[in-house]
Amino acid sequence: MFAIHRLAGTADTAIAGLLDAAFGPDRHGRTAYRIRRGMAWLTDLSFATFDESGALAGVLQSWPVALTGADGAQMPLVMVGPVAIRPDLQLHGLGRKLMDHLIATVDALPAGESPPLAMIGDPDYYGRFWGFTTQATGGWDVPGPVERHRLLARVPAGMTLPETGMMGPREIAAA
Repeated sequence: MFAIHRLAGTADTAIAGLLDAAFGPDRHGRTAYRIRRGMAWLTDLSFATFDESGALAGVLQSWPVALTGADGAQMPLVMVGPVAIRPDLQLHGLGRKLMDHLIATVDALPAGESPPLAMIGDPDYYGRFWGFTTQATGGWDVPGPVERHRLLARVPAGMTLPETGMMGPREIAAA
């Protein structure tokens, strides 16, 4: 009934309205917004679901961010979130469907192309279903307050992430 589609092509006003309804209009001050400031969400890893009338029911956005070391070197990450469901449709599994779709998309990438994922979220929920942990994030800094146990990462097999660094927008190389 609620199919998953790419978020690309969805009106920015509809996305903003859903995010305001789910998180409140003061959401822009959150640390996650500071981490991804100035970045555009990744069209290949951002998804939406719509109700039977065609209205936006849920979104999952993914963002290009990086962990920057003291030497300035950047480890590219994909920041997952927000995962937002319209309040009248929450607790019906739509957020889980969106996350399942993201993880299936990432896991289907060719070997070596699956990015490390990071997020600020509930460790019990995101850990149980999709393997997000605090194992790699204990020494990471973020540009704002965060409950350390909620700074999570999902690292592809065989990859090691830096133990320390500052999460923030990713520098995109000029073409």
